[in-house]
Amino acid sequence: MAGDDSTRFRLTVVGEALRLFSEKGYEATTVDDIARAAGISRRTFFRQFRAKEDVVFADHEILLARAADFLAGSHDDPWDAVCDAAVLVYDGFTQWRDVARSRYDVVREVAALRDREIVTIFRYERLFADYLRSAMPDAPDLAVVQFAASVTATHNFLLRRMLRDGVRITSSDVRSALADVSRGAAEPESDDDVIVAVFPRGTAPRRVAQLLQQKLERS
Repeated sequence: MAGDDSTRFRLTVVGEALRLFSEKGYEATTVDDIARAAGISRRTFFRQFRAKEDVVFADHEILLARAADFLAGSHDDPWDAVCDAAVLVYDGFTQWRDVARSRYDVVREVAALRDREIVTIFRYERLFADYLRSAMPDAPDLAVVQFAASVTATHNFLLRRMLRDGVRITSSDVRSALADVSRGAAEPESDDDVIVAVFPRGTAPRRVAQLLQQKLERS
């Protein structure tokens, strides 16, 4: 329960900070402004956050810790466990959608925050890869890196569609998309997995991809 209270407190501060960043601008907003808006002292702020920049990514820190705790448990299939951890992260962002959407708006305006976001996203990828190496020490490292990158990229693509474009994407949608990634890791292509397609010269690449997708879905 104490952990839940701490999370709520941190997210309250985050919400006020992002509101101020949106209204006044990131550079113009001070730590004192954030503390005042959240009804806390400057000292309390620095007990929770090292710097103003850390406030922007506080939900990432919470969800990275949750994903790490989840992966530290027992799992029958490590590939599936990574997908489940990614869904857990997506559920967190869905629960705190207002915070995630506000951060998206702020980050795209500040180059330094965009750089920090790239590093933060890589931390998920590294978490997944390190877990797979530990759970499956004999797995080819290239397969591990490719899988961790694919899961992270798929998650982030769907999250951006939800935040930026307002598309309704549920946890089930994310799980389904990640299942395709997991299936590819568990069932590598064989020599028999070959598709030959013939198209008229000049067919647009987008049309080729569309027709192939339709054929594959029916097969």
